[in-house]
Amino acid sequence: MESTTWRGKTNRMGPVTLREAGLDEAETILGLMQAAFAEYEGVLDPPSGARTETAETVRHRLLKGGAVLADAGGEPAGFAFFELQDGLLYLGRLSVPPTFRNKGIGSKLLEYVEERARTSGAAGVRLGVRLQLPHLIARYERKGYRVTKYMTHAGYAQPTFVFMEKRF
Repeated sequence: MESTTWRGKTNRMGPVTLREAGLDEAETILGLMQAAFAEYEGVLDPPSGARTETAETVRHRLLKGGAVLADAGGEPAGFAFFELQDGLLYLGRLSVPPTFRNKGIGSKLLEYVEERARTSGAAGVRLGVRLQLPHLIARYERKGYRVTKYMTHAGYAQPTFVFMEKRF
């Protein structure tokens, strides 16, 4: 998909551009992820796998699928990984650092991945959400996603996250 530009909810942010990330941007993506997931440190049980990501694991994920990167006024503002799995485009680690939140960037990243899924012939989009984050489950439900499966991390007796899907 080609790069797209739109104005966020606040003019102080300037134009936001979405484009697919290159391998040379692994460090940028890692920094965005660390900034976005820092608030979950010591909160999520089990801890988020985002804390163990490295530039090398990011490059590996880019090679397996890709990522969309948001740029706000010349500054990296968020990203999301995507990868084709079982006929669906899997969206992973959608990350928007706190300074860029509530400006529509997360929604635009999600819309980009959905459009990429449509144009690639995927049947829809799948993502995972922690049960400890019901506000995020509710947000995705408002965007048309439905819980399709309860999942349990290794070593846990009860479900810890859900898969959600939006089919086209």
